[in-house]
Amino acid sequence: MKRFGFVAVMVALGVSLSAQTLKDGKYFAEQDGFGSSGWKSQVVLEVKGGKITAANWNGVSNIAGAADKKAYDKAGKYNMVKFGKAQAEWYQQAEKVEQYLVKTQDYKFNKYSDAEGHTDAISGASIQVKEFFDLAQKAIAAGPVAKGLYAKDGWYYAEQPDFDKDSGWKETVLITVVNGRIVDVVWNGISKDSAKKSKIVESASGNYGMVKFGKAQAEWHEQAAKAEAALINAQDPAKIAVKADGKTDAISGVSIHVGSFLQLATTALKAAK
Repeated sequence: MKRFGFVAVMVALGVSLSAQTLKDGKYFAEQDGFGSSGWKSQVVLEVKGGKITAANWNGVSNIAGAADKKAYDKAGKYNMVKFGKAQAEWYQQAEKVEQYLVKTQDYKFNKYSDAEGHTDAISGASIQVKEFFDLAQKAIAAGPVAKGLYAKDGWYYAEQPDFDKDSGWKETVLITVVNGRIVDVVWNGISKDSAKKSKIVESASGNYGMVKFGKAQAEWHEQAAKAEAALINAQDPAKIAVKADGKTDAISGVSIHVGSFLQLATTALKAAK
């Protein structure tokens, strides 16, 4: 009996030790790029006492003038109910999925009903949920986000007040902050010409033509991505030196004007301080 009891205790101990204990902190992950819908999903998790206590499923977009996905949806611009005949708006269904994760702690969820990632296991959620759980696992695998210099987390958006009289564009910035740290930046633009899509999309599709017509070293969206990465690395727009003409020598591969981008980032981040 003593031997059996010892073995039973060791087995129980082994099971408990094999279970992953999550480190307290805030976790973040996002998809690698914008999907065909124009959105890139993000997941933020908060862990306290080794348990997931909060989850936030959101997204950022290359759509002109788009704030974060939840804000965009709540403003009546996503319209899953009106145009997709959904049972509820996207943000409402996303909240159901977040609540499920906090309640069950099952971030390794795999109860999918089809290859697209739908599930019958979460009441009130008819949207594809696989991307959420994939990102939750990715976030946990990456570990907690180091503490940054900003006081408030969230999604911070700013846009220029007027269209440029020469180019017809006005620029926008959307910054994601997690645990006080900048983790994602989207630098984009809105055209005065309503027939045009966002600056990122126009550039990526070859319509902006900086290389072809302006003999630039790279297309606008490619250089913008490097500027975004530089801001994530610096964490503070003021740390990136800008010359009088609005250009910078501080970011390799970037010959476009970045002064307006950094000014917009500074404006957006005021709400995070």
